[in-house]
Amino acid sequence: MIDISESVMQFLLAFLVVGPLLGAAAALLPAPPGLKGKSPEQAVLRHGVTVTGAVLAAAIVLALGFDHSRPATMQATTDISWIPALDVRIHLGTDGISLPLLVLTALLTFLSALYSYFKPPAGPSPKAFVALLLVLESGTLATFAVLDLVLFFLAFETVLIPMYFLIARWGGEGRAEAALKFILYTLLGSVVMLLGLLLIGIKAGTFDMVALATDNGRSLTASVQVIAVLAIGIGLAVKTPMWPLHSWLPDAHTAAPTVGSVLLAGILLKMGTYGFVRILLPAAPDGFRTFAPYLAAFAVVGIVYGSLACLALAGRGANGDLKRLIAYSSVGHMGFVLLGIATMTPTGVNGALFANIAHGLITGLLFFLVGALKDRTGSTDLDTLARPSADHRPATSGSAAPEHSETGAALYGRAPRLGGLLAFAAVASLGLPGLAGFWGEMLALFGAFDPAAGLSRPAFLTFMAIGAFGTLLTAAYLLIVVRRVCMGAAPQDAPRLTDVRAYEFAAWTPLVVLTVVAGLWPKALLGLTDPAVQQLLTGGTR
Repeated sequence: MIDISESVMQFLLAFLVVGPLLGAAAALLPAPPGLKGKSPEQAVLRHGVTVTGAVLAAAIVLALGFDHSRPATMQATTDISWIPALDVRIHLGTDGISLPLLVLTALLTFLSALYSYFKPPAGPSPKAFVALLLVLESGTLATFAVLDLVLFFLAFETVLIPMYFLIARWGGEGRAEAALKFILYTLLGSVVMLLGLLLIGIKAGTFDMVALATDNGRSLTASVQVIAVLAIGIGLAVKTPMWPLHSWLPDAHTAAPTVGSVLLAGILLKMGTYGFVRILLPAAPDGFRTFAPYLAAFAVVGIVYGSLACLALAGRGANGDLKRLIAYSSVGHMGFVLLGIATMTPTGVNGALFANIAHGLITGLLFFLVGALKDRTGSTDLDTLARPSADHRPATSGSAAPEHSETGAALYGRAPRLGGLLAFAAVASLGLPGLAGFWGEMLALFGAFDPAAGLSRPAFLTFMAIGAFGTLLTAAYLLIVVRRVCMGAAPQDAPRLTDVRAYEFAAWTPLVVLTVVAGLWPKALLGLTDPAVQQLLTGGTR
């Protein structure tokens, strides 16, 4: 770690929030003649890479300057009065809970911009695409950096419009309907959430999230906490997404362009679970305890439901879409995050935060890989990708035609590096020990084994058993996908596919490396989150 003054840390965090907005405004301006390169389109795409690269560099320096001996303390704080009449303040800061999410957001947005520079999505002018990408980055970074309930809501809502247009203008088939469904679901959830946030702020006399966490619900009556948790929880659950409020997600992922799916799964879904940890757990603990068993129940139903939906899509003849399958897998994976939060224990909440980061890395990589497959084959339909090799073997003289023996589309042989990466991402997603996906799910189940005081242990033991069964279903459908797409002998007439290109290697390598590092060295994340979680759960008294 490096020693950086507090004023520089404040500037870095402010730059993370404001820098992408300034970059978005600049992207809409004409490119200077000396920077146009081959075309204005290339210039604006290069501008997107430059701005997101600068934001990533600032996030890395912020992480290096962060005092890791005090991860429970808010650092790089800025606190300026904004609306005195309502006591709304421009309050920014980061601790061990939000810092990993800030770095993940900056990383995935940079990799998406880099990928788009070499493989722009089909659609209108790149100017609007880059500007929307940067506004989306600013909104997500602000969500993880602000410490005021009103600012949190504004940042939370900022991401909706750019994601709507990214799906509606640069998406694939069914993009208009998917984008409309996305915006309607999330806006309706947000309206209810706003009422809950205002209720907490007015009744507690402050919108400051640090003060609310320190107060630990002591200034709120039990009924106010219950109403606030219900209202805010609905809005956060839609964004997470929690079953049964998830139905917007598969359509949005299926229709979104590749980088849209990467950012939606890798970053936007984390905003909902972050709100549960940052706002509801510390500010309304009694109200949260009332709903925790129901949250856990919905979470484990989502785990099993998502896995069964993926199994149905993975089957032969189901006309399953690989992007849709990965979207349903997110419902299951985020179920583990919600289960960990519902335990209200340090073990479970740390597992939830770890699973958040792991899901962002692994599912982001999966959507990149599926986008590459679609570029090469023209389809994400599993039956098309996994053609039965027997179809290409003529029957020998005097013998019956061979049965359809589906041994896979032989991606290992046709594009070995691409096939190997797809298999790696699949086994990471199913929670193979030694990779990032393992620790979060395991800790969430451990948290359910011994939930917080006041929660029914028999109920949570049941939830733990159902969640553990969900891990088996997860392994089943992901291994089926690998078998169908990657394995087998390639038909003689099957063309060889282009293997991993240089820009794809550059965009995907950081995700692979971090998935391995987080799996082998979980303390790198847990050492940051655990002290901060301990303090949140005890009202800042630790």
